[in-house]
Amino acid sequence: MTEILLIRHGETDWNAERRLQGYLDIELNAEGVRQAAALGEVLRGEALDAIFSSDLRRAFQTAQPIAATRGGMTVQIEPELRERCYGAFEGLRYAEIGERYPEAYAAMRARDMDVRYPQGVNVAETLREFSTRSVGAITRLLKTSAYRKIAIVTHGGVLDCLNRSARGLDFSQPRDFEIPNAGISRLRWDGVNMQICQWGEVAHLTRDALDEVSR
Repeated sequence: MTEILLIRHGETDWNAERRLQGYLDIELNAEGVRQAAALGEVLRGEALDAIFSSDLRRAFQTAQPIAATRGGMTVQIEPELRERCYGAFEGLRYAEIGERYPEAYAAMRARDMDVRYPQGVNVAETLREFSTRSVGAITRLLKTSAYRKIAIVTHGGVLDCLNRSARGLDFSQPRDFEIPNAGISRLRWDGVNMQICQWGEVAHLTRDALDEVSR
């Protein structure tokens, strides 16, 4: 049995602006830095065997305070944990996507599994490709390790895919769960199946908690 702390990265300016990030490597903003520090504090007493992170800076910056409270434990980089690539949508606000690419935006809102959005700096992934890649990366990581408890710092899209995979939810169904920045979700892996124990903990992100770690 492996316990997993699944964590979305802290806030960026683009999160606050509702601007799509995807593969673009955006740093945490000041709020995100405070959120990451709060994660480090609230998880200080938990016995982690390893910490894994997407290779994008917003995830790695979020993982570092968790490692720092453990004498500088190495954050292991896993590029396949990165966010979905959205092609030409990256860097745009959602309203701008709807205006420039109405048909592709409609497909995104419908969560069409096999539509590939127009190419931008990067070639977009279909939702099916992304889900296969992200869930497969976490499954392989768990199958090839003997860890008892790990933290994985990644992105909202990856958490969406893993939640649906664990619960057997189709992507056509509306999302019925939140994916907060710097939220902590707790899962268990029994060698075959993933089980969600708790989703989206945010008590460590109250204003009082954030102010405390900023002092």
